[in-house]
Amino acid sequence: MTNAAPGHLGLLGRIWLIILGVVLALVGLFLAIAGGRLALLGGSLYFVVTGVLVILSGALVLARRPAGAILFLVVSALTVVWAVWEVGFDFWPLVSRLLAFGVGATVVTLSLPLLRRARGLRPATLPSLGLALVLAVASGAGFAGMFVPHPPVPFAGTAAPLVPVDPEREQKDWAHYGNDQAGRRFAALDQINRDNVGQLKVAWTYRTGDVAESPTGNEAEDQQTPLQIGDRVFLCTPHNNVVALEADTGKEIWKAEINAKASVWNRCRGLGYFDAAAPLQQPTAAGATPVTAVAVVPGALCQRRILMNTINAELIALDADTGAFCPDFGTAGRVDLKVGLGAAPDPDYQLTSPPTIAGTTVVVGGRIADNVQVDMPGGVMRGFDVITGALRWAFDPGNPAITGLPPEGQTYTRSTPNVWAPMTYDAASNTVFMPVGSPSVDLWGGSRTALDHRYGASVLALDATTGRERWVYQTVHNDLWDFDVPMQPTLIDFPREDGSSVPAVMFGTKAGQVYVLDRATGKPLTEVVEQPVKPGTIRQEQYAPTQPRSVGMPQIGAATLTEADMWGATPFDQLLCRIQFKSMRYDGLYTVPGTDVALSFPGSLGGMNWGGLSVDPEAGLAFFNDMRLGLWIQMFPQPVEQSAQRDAAQPKSGPNQGDVDGKVAVNAGGETPNTGMGAVPLKGTPYSVNKNRFLSQLQIPCQKPPFGSLTAIDLKTRKIVWQVPVGTVQDTGPFGIKMMLPIPVGMPTLGGTLATQGGLVFIAGTQDYYLRAFDSRTGAEVWKGRLPVGSQGGPMTYKSQKTGKQYIVISAGGARQSKDRGDYVIAYALDDR
Repeated sequence: MTNAAPGHLGLLGRIWLIILGVVLALVGLFLAIAGGRLALLGGSLYFVVTGVLVILSGALVLARRPAGAILFLVVSALTVVWAVWEVGFDFWPLVSRLLAFGVGATVVTLSLPLLRRARGLRPATLPSLGLALVLAVASGAGFAGMFVPHPPVPFAGTAAPLVPVDPEREQKDWAHYGNDQAGRRFAALDQINRDNVGQLKVAWTYRTGDVAESPTGNEAEDQQTPLQIGDRVFLCTPHNNVVALEADTGKEIWKAEINAKASVWNRCRGLGYFDAAAPLQQPTAAGATPVTAVAVVPGALCQRRILMNTINAELIALDADTGAFCPDFGTAGRVDLKVGLGAAPDPDYQLTSPPTIAGTTVVVGGRIADNVQVDMPGGVMRGFDVITGALRWAFDPGNPAITGLPPEGQTYTRSTPNVWAPMTYDAASNTVFMPVGSPSVDLWGGSRTALDHRYGASVLALDATTGRERWVYQTVHNDLWDFDVPMQPTLIDFPREDGSSVPAVMFGTKAGQVYVLDRATGKPLTEVVEQPVKPGTIRQEQYAPTQPRSVGMPQIGAATLTEADMWGATPFDQLLCRIQFKSMRYDGLYTVPGTDVALSFPGSLGGMNWGGLSVDPEAGLAFFNDMRLGLWIQMFPQPVEQSAQRDAAQPKSGPNQGDVDGKVAVNAGGETPNTGMGAVPLKGTPYSVNKNRFLSQLQIPCQKPPFGSLTAIDLKTRKIVWQVPVGTVQDTGPFGIKMMLPIPVGMPTLGGTLATQGGLVFIAGTQDYYLRAFDSRTGAEVWKGRLPVGSQGGPMTYKSQKTGKQYIVISAGGARQSKDRGDYVIAYALDDR
């Protein structure tokens, strides 16, 4: 081609310009048509204008006119101006808008000499090559920037020095789900610290033999945080098998094979532990109810016992030394938790979180299936004697007059708010703090009672000895979004401006809110405002005129989206996300569902979820991990006569037969659809509902990254100290195809964190297969260890009482939405060398 005469091109040159012109014309046609649709929806005019200009550019290239290339370069330059005007210098929004145009402009610039030659002009090869080089370098820099973390809130201060562990306060055991009874997930250990964490190596690996396999990745999952007491580590598996291991070697000491099974949600988040020989801790707060004394017969089994809730609704007690069932507990070591509930078939009622050991009372809640039907088991909370398994008390949120078993012929109130996430116990006041979810069904509240409105989506404080209410604080009024309080409340000493502190309860919500409440009264210690919200048009619905927002603490991932927040890997899927966004009704955080398509962001999957938060009391920092996955929701009226016929004819459970585009979403009434997305029935209401994740055509979230983050909040200033993306697309990608690229875009997180006095925060619950450590003062990633599969577990740590070695332990059973499954429990320690 370079030897061709001016005005004449070789065959390859002519073919190339035809291909280039056609590609430009097709790109422009897509942008113009889709951009026109966006403009009609009231969206940005950029795409339709750009599309028309790119079509013209393609036509000119097909006509072999250099003006076609010049026009495309002008459009690319104007795109840079538009992008900076719309999103500033935020990396991920910019790269979505500019990288494709940068590559395209490079190719077009390299083709400019051909176009000039075709018109009999001097090729101007060197200027074209120079400009192409500049464009290529800029595009390459943008691509390289995709492999560098871009913190939403970079650390801007000076890293504070570490506080050495006081030997008198060094952690001895990890005896509770959240390490201590306060649920702080903090370890006063510093053998492993931010300076030497890079030397961590695998110390031992244990295989449980219980692989959490399912076709979708949702049915069975390993979400545990192990316990460590003395020289033993205690595990549970997705089917409720319990294992005791040697703390230094991972060698199995005993295994109790329960092999519980449920049709969905097979998982175990943790265990409870009780030592009858340990001194009984009585409350110190004024007016607190004493803890009831208990005893085990000397020489009998189960002086030390492991307690576990199961997915088939049993409370089990095992001897911590042998794994044998405790004969003095319930019936041969088991208590049936379905007693008093009425009809509670699998999987309408399950327990997936650990029991709470509150003095000598074992407190349990229960998970009620979402969005299936209005007649479901109740969310009664109960306390059992830790030795005998006898029922001590019940708190029925639909009828507080029932304080034990229901009267003969009756059941606990049906379909009441429930507690499915872990609870917390305050020994000083003998109080249990409960994260309460919504009454069934979640997305329709027309049949809710005054008590449903009182207790739904709240934190509830109960006396651990009597089960009587101390206070309740609600985070969502008439919750229509499934915005449960999803995590274990954490007990902290909250600093005041005068330098004093007040005992407090802190927690996060699915709505991205962080609350701090007075532990004694339940009153907020930071500002909460009641935000007016728009009602909907669903008949019989009891719309709340206002909803709370915790503005006195940072809100995480709860910003109100705009069209400019829509994102895609390319301008094309970004444009389609913009069209989706503008096609939906969206009024911000509390957009109520309706018969049109409504966007809920963050959706019911998060904000923050069951993994909980961690607190470093020495640094005065709290750490929250979150996910940012919006949902679209559409409700469909159900003809009364058809609903009645269907309810009578259909079995209790069955496959999802819903149709997203249909007028009626039909479902047999089972819980299975809620393990994924799609049509769910809302039986007994005038509506059914379709819901799904707000994703692009490439099956990635439609809003800008990060899709998951780790945030440090200073408890004194109540400000974000740093916020960093967590997770890469290495083990996932468009349509579930692994990209194998460590691009730290920040992935949804599901699982908790661990903070240590060594200045570290550990987390593993991402879509890629790593356990990571971050510098707790700065947010810098200082270590990561490759896992055989992903993890949804909570990391924990302990120091061996035999060898003095500190271990970090994580379970790895598979990441959410991943087909790679395993049964690994892995311990890390510093390299002995």
